[in-house]
Amino acid sequence: MSDIETIAIFSPSLQMGGAERMMVVLANEFLQEGKSVSLLLANSQGPLRAELDQGVETVDFNQRGVFGALLPLARFLQTRHPDILLSAQSHANLMALLARRLARVNLPVVLSERTTMSVHYALEPGIKNRFVPPLARLLYRQADAVACISQGVADDIIGVTKISPERVHRIYNPALPPLAELAQKIETPVDHAWLLPEAPQFVLAVGRLSAAKDYPTLLRAFARVRRERDTNLLILGDGEKRAELENMIDELGLAGSVQMPGFVDNPYAYMARCAVFVLSSAWEGFSNVLVEALACGAPIVSTDCKYGPAEILENGRYGALVPVGDAAGMAQAILDALDGRQEPSALSRRASAFSHENAVQQYLDLFRTLHSSYDDKYASNEKTTRGGSGAA
Repeated sequence: MSDIETIAIFSPSLQMGGAERMMVVLANEFLQEGKSVSLLLANSQGPLRAELDQGVETVDFNQRGVFGALLPLARFLQTRHPDILLSAQSHANLMALLARRLARVNLPVVLSERTTMSVHYALEPGIKNRFVPPLARLLYRQADAVACISQGVADDIIGVTKISPERVHRIYNPALPPLAELAQKIETPVDHAWLLPEAPQFVLAVGRLSAAKDYPTLLRAFARVRRERDTNLLILGDGEKRAELENMIDELGLAGSVQMPGFVDNPYAYMARCAVFVLSSAWEGFSNVLVEALACGAPIVSTDCKYGPAEILENGRYGALVPVGDAAGMAQAILDALDGRQEPSALSRRASAFSHENAVQQYLDLFRTLHSSYDDKYASNEKTTRGGSGAA
């Protein structure tokens, strides 16, 4: 099996999103494995640049979105011809496949699919989103492989695109950083009054303030919890639903007990100190934050949404699962978790299944297999062509 030397990764930006962060993690880890890595960006703006290893080449196509990156991406493939192209997020995946066709180059393309296409693009607003599933049905079968971040996403992609199941691989997110780094982040002091030892217990949620995360259900659940328990709710993240959620906090009379300070650089320090970690999502592709909270030993309450939480929590073994949108059920699960005791070491052991090392090796093994098959295929084609012309 021939090894690979050069890896190109196509991602929309370096904005603070789960998919973008995982591509930065993979780029850094591939570099540590001795590979030459180019991170190709529709636009290089975003705070994740600070987390990118300086040894990773960044190529900024300086476009407003992934559609404008099509021609620059094709030119890059023509001139640089990496051993493998990995792309992430459905819009970018479509552009990666079209760019290879425009460039007329022979190289494997691996798509990283991170959301349940049948759910996400039906519920997310925006006219462009409506075209993603039909375009995926048309183009995804040209991919050499689709790496899905959960089995649920894998099953969904097969159902939506009709791609051959043999080309679909489940590779969990590299959500858990190296243990030494994690321990350092957990122990880092945090300047927040709610994290002081004498402060009341607090419930924590982490994620973009978007429709997918369904924070209204969490706020309604927390209002029920507050009737029985003196506790606070901290939501780390930002997004388009902030104003709506702030209004809801006021309407529920929770202004003194709920804070939304935005994104933070080190959520692990909060996860290690919270009384309960809650995921209220209506849908997920995986859920990095669940793995991170497990690694920090936090008791978990999560919706049993499609897809990811049930896989991560092993159907409730490592945290409570409640129906999507069930505020009463979520409130009771939070109260039970506040009263209960779970062994943090058992939770952190479960999180180790989602380490950087596991994900990186699975990706590299897949890349090597595809690269070898391309070497064999095109060497064979070249030999056949030469043989045919000689016989003539």
